[in-house]
Amino acid sequence: MGRRANTLAAAGVCFALASAMTVQAVPVAASAQAAPPTAAGAPGTSAVPPVSPTPQSLTRAGRDAAVTGRVLVVAGEDTDAAARSRLVEELKAHGADRVDVVGPGKVPAAAAGLLTVRLGGATRPDVAAGLGDTAVPDHAEGYALRVSADPQGPRITLGGKDAAGQFYAVQTLRQLFVHADPDGWSVPGVEISDFPSMPLRGTIEGFYGQPWTHAERLDQMDFYGDVKANTYVYAPKDDPYHRGKWREPYPADKLAELGELVRRATANHVRFTFAVSPGESICYSDPADREALKAKLRALYDLGTRAFSIPLDDISYTRWNCEGDRAAFGAPGREAAARAQVDLLNDVQRTFVATHEGTRPLQMVPTEYGDLTDTAYKRTMRDTLDPAVVVMWTGTDVVPPRITNAEAGQVSELFGRKVFVWDNYPVNDFGNTSGRLLLAPYDKREAGLSAHLSGIVANPMNQPYASKVAVFGTADFTWNDAAYDARANWPRAMAYLAGGDREATDALLVFGDLEHLAPTFGATPWQPQAPELAARVERFWTAWDAGDRAGALKDLRPYATAVEGAPATIRAGAVEKGFTADAGPWLDATELWGRAMVRMLDALAARQSGDAETAARLLAESDDLQRRARAVRVDPPRNTWGSVQPKVGDGVLDSFLVQAGVRLQLWDTAGGGENLALKGTASASSVEQNLDRLAPRYVNDGLMGTRWASGYSDDEWVQIELAAPARVAAVTLAWESACAKQYTVQTSPDGVAWTTVSTQRPETCGNDVVRLPAAEAVRYVRMQGVERRTTWGYSIHELAVYGAPAS
Repeated sequence: MGRRANTLAAAGVCFALASAMTVQAVPVAASAQAAPPTAAGAPGTSAVPPVSPTPQSLTRAGRDAAVTGRVLVVAGEDTDAAARSRLVEELKAHGADRVDVVGPGKVPAAAAGLLTVRLGGATRPDVAAGLGDTAVPDHAEGYALRVSADPQGPRITLGGKDAAGQFYAVQTLRQLFVHADPDGWSVPGVEISDFPSMPLRGTIEGFYGQPWTHAERLDQMDFYGDVKANTYVYAPKDDPYHRGKWREPYPADKLAELGELVRRATANHVRFTFAVSPGESICYSDPADREALKAKLRALYDLGTRAFSIPLDDISYTRWNCEGDRAAFGAPGREAAARAQVDLLNDVQRTFVATHEGTRPLQMVPTEYGDLTDTAYKRTMRDTLDPAVVVMWTGTDVVPPRITNAEAGQVSELFGRKVFVWDNYPVNDFGNTSGRLLLAPYDKREAGLSAHLSGIVANPMNQPYASKVAVFGTADFTWNDAAYDARANWPRAMAYLAGGDREATDALLVFGDLEHLAPTFGATPWQPQAPELAARVERFWTAWDAGDRAGALKDLRPYATAVEGAPATIRAGAVEKGFTADAGPWLDATELWGRAMVRMLDALAARQSGDAETAARLLAESDDLQRRARAVRVDPPRNTWGSVQPKVGDGVLDSFLVQAGVRLQLWDTAGGGENLALKGTASASSVEQNLDRLAPRYVNDGLMGTRWASGYSDDEWVQIELAAPARVAAVTLAWESACAKQYTVQTSPDGVAWTTVSTQRPETCGNDVVRLPAAEAVRYVRMQGVERRTTWGYSIHELAVYGAPAS
């Protein structure tokens, strides 16, 4: 596949958006701002565009180098072929009509005045001379880059510590091209000394559900090259030959695909790491199983693979797969499991890895991969596992809300070595991510982790192109964690997907805000939902309730229009087609939600001007658009969720529409539209296993990360006793995956006599909005279960009650 020439290399002009990003003259919040380009210096110098990953050192070094119509590239036998090829490609994409490649010492006299680019090892005499006093890092994958212009002509020198360093120098140069005039290009005069802070950087395709296609994986290898990620671990859970059929060789056609993937990875200086996961069925003490495992590795070695992993996660250590292991290692348990695993891993490291030329140290995932507790398992690993073996760790939870230096230091002590983090973000293969794209920036990993870790690989989503947003940040963080800024990285990631197009980048930022929530396995999401929209909605209601209704509408409407228009802009052509395919159902739903928001604001404006009839019509249109948005489905699904509703700004956008609709219904009623449940008291018929973390009080705490869950029968209920009698216009229920197939909403003035005001039969688990007549004052509102959808009970994140106090 061909590369897109208009990636960040063409985005020099785009990064005016770094400090002036707007949506119909409404500035995007600071959370979406990129760091501004380095300011221009003396005459003949231009502003330096941002570079991702952020270099360790970048300073001005003189006048800009203009790209001439003819360019000379000086490359020797030491020059990395992939770096040279990419350099020529980028020069031709940025103004060079002709690029001649010559050897060192063979630059023709006629070259005076032409742009000359030297590429090779940093110690090559002409490269060293061109770099001058620019420091060359004494660090694997490091490089130095110098751009200048002198009487002999413009000069660019790229010197690598090794072949990868040369390649990464070109990847940096790719981002430095700027428009010199309407028809020309130049490169700012800079000197850069750069190297990665972490040795291992990239992704692990380790999710459950539909694996990526071969074409998608090939594209990923090119992407990793662009962002200087050097590791890809092939470990898809649902590849049968990775896990269930690990003893069996790959069929010829699959092996051919893997061979092509290895070659594409190598061309991008990515270590294709083959993982095989035998833990579900291996007999550790059986020589035949060990030979089958090594044969599987050998087949990939023969394809060019030089990095291997044996994940032993998500398996039991309370049972053996064969009686031979009981005899060899004793009764099953933590220590016995560790001894068996160590015996296997040491054998593979010493008799396969160490005996096959060029092979990197073996990687493994321990069965205890997500905590900081010292156990017999970890002590055995620490004391007996070969020091060369690399141990992976996921953080303090399966999906960690943060990773700190203290935690990383502690786990390194527990395993007796620097650990390699398998970071389960932006993976969306677990229940809490149902219906979600995870487009928030990579964040909440502490600067300084490079001192404690051997590296980080992100576990991406089933949607490969959408995963690039977070992986772009992972690559930036692992390259230079000390300088990483999630707020600056996020718009750069979006600009990469948009090919540098400003309008498309802005649209992606609006869309990404609606897909910002990042769940964990715990109660609280580690990234909030729609922070930009939430801030704007909060300002809206503050102004509205203070009496400045016209100002509130004027402030919010342009952003609502931007939400409505973002999908069409994203689909207009500038954004990677793979992303628009991945995000298709979410884009469909976003357009409908955006239109519903615009109609709702129009309805509020009409009612404010005294036109109740028009307001009612527009409210009905908004309600219909909301209904259609809820009817959109991710179908066919790539994830194990099944056909579900794509979640878009949930808890923020839908809540705003409900609240605005209630305000219209209860126009000018004091307190109309308030979520009365927040000041109420929750109670329930039961709590699952009497667990306090699932108690009724969590159903009205205002937090989408907490929930109430019932016992396992159909007739369970949860209710809110309001602080005072109220006219209730709407009830919303944010269901967890254990939802109702049928339920009723009941109200009561006294908690004794109940009236069924609505019967609901939702198609799927999601966010339900139940409209009520608001005719009489009530004190209690109840969800009464009729039939469960699962064998579990009922589970609700939030039960909100909208209306106005009767007084």
